[in-house]
Amino acid sequence: MAELNINRARILVYGAGPLGSLFAARLLEAGHEVSLLSRGQRLADLREYGVVLVDTETGVETTAHPRIVDSLGAHEAYDLILVIMRKNQALQILPTLAANDASPLILFLMNNAAGPGELVHALGAERVLMGFPMAAGYRRGHIIHYLAGNAEDKSIVPIGEINGRITPRLEEVGQVLSSMAGFDVELRTDMDAWLKTHVALLMPSLAPALRAAGQDNVRLAHTRDAMLLALRAIREGFRVLKALGYPIVPTNIRIFDWVPEPVLVWLFGKRFTNPHVRVALVEHSEAAQDEIKHLADEFRRLCQQTSIPTPAMDRLYTYFDADTPPLPEGSRTLSMDWRFLWGIAGAAAGILVLGWAFSRLFCRKGKAPCQ
Repeated sequence: MAELNINRARILVYGAGPLGSLFAARLLEAGHEVSLLSRGQRLADLREYGVVLVDTETGVETTAHPRIVDSLGAHEAYDLILVIMRKNQALQILPTLAANDASPLILFLMNNAAGPGELVHALGAERVLMGFPMAAGYRRGHIIHYLAGNAEDKSIVPIGEINGRITPRLEEVGQVLSSMAGFDVELRTDMDAWLKTHVALLMPSLAPALRAAGQDNVRLAHTRDAMLLALRAIREGFRVLKALGYPIVPTNIRIFDWVPEPVLVWLFGKRFTNPHVRVALVEHSEAAQDEIKHLADEFRRLCQQTSIPTPAMDRLYTYFDADTPPLPEGSRTLSMDWRFLWGIAGAAAGILVLGWAFSRLFCRKGKAPCQ
């Protein structure tokens, strides 16, 4: 593969949804030659208005005008193709990508629980990179409302080779993506495990729990049963991944393994009333139910490769059926597991008793003052 011109790469962003539009605008602003592929009404809107972005934190509106295209020809050459779309939609465009013989490198920035197999089978291992866009957004008409990083607190985009190596081309792609305002890049050796962990954290767990709470993040925060099912499903998913030999990454996600249920429920209750959750989770969930169900099914196929029981995940899966009624708001029929906290309390009490006993012993022997 020829070296990328990291200062002015020729890039096709395949997919003009919220994040594809955001990345196209940021890459264009960074000085790259950017084309954005779209179809239907979105194509017409882009040709009329350009990429219109509104920062959900600041309210600032910007407009960018990348080259707008409606197809990828077999011989059109790009230094890099970014596929930023729903997983189920990305699978549908694999024949088009495979037919293109002039673009050597395709980075899939999307959720993926199944691994790189389908991508490699269609395109060859030498053309595929995987990653995740680490931003959120939704579209209202022709306007994209987004949540991403800024100069002081950048969004860190993980990317990796399918074989886990840190290669020169991965470093070059990382430099291209790092040129976007508000973004930086992390080169990972475990991208497949990262993506599987991310799916376990959301798709068979939090996403159907949100459906169980009527697609309302505040109602979810106030419905303990939905929160408990989500947290237990996350833990089940992590046990499945460990049984299959995948690490839970990034490491800070491992708090789900050891923080007691009551503490997690309290923390999530606080977190899910945050307005950012509506942008990061609710809006995507409402717009992409097809992808969420697809990813939940991918993860359930991983579960079937193990003997790990998944009762919480199985119960939540029923909420993908539109006929399943949501849980009553405030439902608290499930009992929380307090055993770990009782163990901590018992250990603390034991330490206090031992301390008192030793102090009395030393007092009687004249080694400590009596109180």
